[in-house]
Amino acid sequence: MHMPTSILVCGSISYDTIMEFPDRFQNHMLSGDSNLLNLAFHVTSLRREFGGCAANICYNMKMLGCNAVPVATVGSDFSSYSQWLSKNSIPQKYINIAEDCCTAQDFITSDIDNNQIATFYPGAMDYACKNRLQDLEDVSIGVISPDSIKAMREHALDFENASIPFLFDPGQTTPLFNEIELTTFIEKADWAIFNAYEWQVFQEKTNLNHGDVCGKVKALIVTAGSEGSTIYHDDKVVHVPSAKVSFGKDPTGCGDAYRAGLLFGVSNNLDWETCGRIASVMGAYSYESQGSQNHCFTPSEAYERYSHNYGENKPLLIALQNVHQQS
Repeated sequence: MHMPTSILVCGSISYDTIMEFPDRFQNHMLSGDSNLLNLAFHVTSLRREFGGCAANICYNMKMLGCNAVPVATVGSDFSSYSQWLSKNSIPQKYINIAEDCCTAQDFITSDIDNNQIATFYPGAMDYACKNRLQDLEDVSIGVISPDSIKAMREHALDFENASIPFLFDPGQTTPLFNEIELTTFIEKADWAIFNAYEWQVFQEKTNLNHGDVCGKVKALIVTAGSEGSTIYHDDKVVHVPSAKVSFGKDPTGCGDAYRAGLLFGVSNNLDWETCGRIASVMGAYSYESQGSQNHCFTPSEAYERYSHNYGENKPLLIALQNVHQQS
């Protein structure tokens, strides 16, 4: 059976080295102004995981039964990651290999309050601008997530030229764009999403507020971790409480899981409250697992968890059943 690509996710694919620091970062930082910063954190665990925004989002969408395709550039060390994607039936049609460099690497340290310090080496991601989008007839939604700056600009143009609606998700690249660039993305995008910190940076750089952005996009989503998320659309404000978690293990990748749930809702024409709630359920699954691609569940299990947190939702149930049958 032919299945449309449906959702094309442009962004990073990386190897994540994740470490845990059994204290608070702030307890080891000098108060007051200082021109000298020399910190060393003794971590108690270290592991290497498959990560990157594009692959994380696609992995989570696969758990819901959706066909999402990552668009990324990787390095000569991609073999083990490629095998993992194949094992999870994630297409690699739009993954290019730059043989003369390494796949992007992310080094993340989390403290006991889930604050994170990250160091990122882009590697092959710097060549992502060469990976232009073609043959997009089957694509219904695009995503611009963190990638090389030039690639994000060009992929947005690719979606615009193909009349494909897309989600603008700049993430940690938000501070790297200037006012004109950020405003241009918003004018081209159909939806935009930020976490609370990124949204603050965006506002400071552009002088645009919620109302200004909502005048240009169909919806603006701002996430706030355990405090839930807020969706602004059609002069309405929807606050979505976070889904309950049984235990906390790792915040890495929770935002990408949330975005996967959001995209599932949007692609199935669900109302924004439902979109935000299934997104929160996805974030909860990720939070309870170490790494960004180690949690596993079925669409029916996701619906059961949704119902436990937010009550029954027939349109969501039908959407999950339909997608599962098609896959």
